[in-house]
Amino acid sequence: MMIRRTFGALLALAATALPALAQSPVSAGPTLTAIRAKGVVDCGGHPGAPGFGVMDSRGVYAGLDADTCRAIAAAVLGDGNKVRFTTLTSSTRMTALQAGQIDVLPRTTTWTHSRDTANGLNFTAVNFYDGQGFLIRRSLGVTRATQLDGATFCVTAGTTSELNLADWARANRLTVRPLVFENNDETRVAYQSGRCDVFTTDASQLAGTRTALRNPAEHVVLPELISKEPLGVAVRQGDDQWFDIVRWTIFALIEAEELGVTQANVDEMLRSERPDVRRLLGVSGDHGPFMGLDRRWAYNAIKAVGNYGEIFDRHLGAGSPVGLPRGVNDLWTRGGLMYAPPIR
Repeated sequence: MMIRRTFGALLALAATALPALAQSPVSAGPTLTAIRAKGVVDCGGHPGAPGFGVMDSRGVYAGLDADTCRAIAAAVLGDGNKVRFTTLTSSTRMTALQAGQIDVLPRTTTWTHSRDTANGLNFTAVNFYDGQGFLIRRSLGVTRATQLDGATFCVTAGTTSELNLADWARANRLTVRPLVFENNDETRVAYQSGRCDVFTTDASQLAGTRTALRNPAEHVVLPELISKEPLGVAVRQGDDQWFDIVRWTIFALIEAEELGVTQANVDEMLRSERPDVRRLLGVSGDHGPFMGLDRRWAYNAIKAVGNYGEIFDRHLGAGSPVGLPRGVNDLWTRGGLMYAPPIR
């Protein structure tokens, strides 16, 4: 009986202590402190990946990854324009993050075991599910990737595409001749000038690259994919608070689409009676303060760039020059893989 009473007393004490602990303010960690001091979020940018990150006609860096960075800045600083992009090649992007040159890397980077464990990085969440494909000239008359035996392949250095190409060729007993270039722009130029038969990288990037060629109709992306390429947003290891902020900002954009919260109606939705919408937008709960942020962190992100579906449609969807279907990047409620844990 004494043991039972003691155990009961401990449970009662824990029950009263935990809420107080959860509601206590969270101090800013090293990354959040540094960002607030300089007033911008530094993000790694792509030299040119249509739909993900490229300078538009107004000189604005635009794309899915660019807007992911703006959403993070809005969540942290209340303003999606407080961003600074550093253009990085595939070979230098992870080194720049490791060295502290940037705060976060939303730059078409495949989440792999070695990158997540051996490079001092943590991948927070996937913002696009992709796979490696092949861009060829229609005049080749090729309909299947296995017909490319003996072809010359343009590929970019420092990408998973190099290893995937070698693995695929070995598994299918094919001979391939890779030509490796420093960045995608050089690879595209080499392909367009006829130095290689095939341009191979993530299929979504190939779709964007095709739109930038002189005569897009003369080229086709083969329907086959030879790999899994979950494109994730990475941060440095060692700062759990910053990891949480980046991860949950991406989840908030996905959750907003599922709940019907858009850039246009986010202010109206502040009056919603739905508990999940109220928590998302900071009307109730302390989910922002749990991470050292304002309660309106997710509201600010959605207000700045819209929900995930809006971002996708704007830069990659059927109404964009890239023209990709949602496919596996649709919400889980529509057969896709985009699924956000609940904010509660």
